[in-house]
Amino acid sequence: MKTALDHMGLLEAIPPRAGNAAVVGDYVSMKNIGHLSVIVQIKQAGADPVVCEIVQATAVAGTGVKALGTAVPVSANLDTATSDAMVAQTADDEFTTDVAVKNKIVHFDILPEHLDVNGGFDCIAVKVTSVAAGDIISALYQPCGQRYLGQSVIVD
Repeated sequence: MKTALDHMGLLEAIPPRAGNAAVVGDYVSMKNIGHLSVIVQIKQAGADPVVCEIVQATAVAGTGVKALGTAVPVSANLDTATSDAMVAQTADDEFTTDVAVKNKIVHFDILPEHLDVNGGFDCIAVKVTSVAAGDIISALYQPCGQRYLGQSVIVD
């Protein structure tokens, strides 16, 4: 029996870590995939918003980084203790949480055409900025629609 992970990978973008700074996840290549889900998990401990942003680069080494600059679908669950519903947010290349001290999930849905392909950009990363020292953040990437089986998204 095949599972979802046989068709879609799952990669750690940002390992669980304490907040109080900006952290950029690993860069992944979108050259050979049709779609990328970016999932950010936040344990918000302080009443300060957390900013999640998608940035693009020309290589998985983080070369020539700039903001995505294109609105992509965003959804969020701003209180995972009371709901399992992901609620659509205004499309953007970033999302700022509310100030409620809750556990949260933020999801971005990215297609290769959202990147500046004419400028040579084919890699993305998630950047999370947290100002509260007690915040815990982590992020995952889920690449979907591989064009070539066995092709890694962590290499150019």
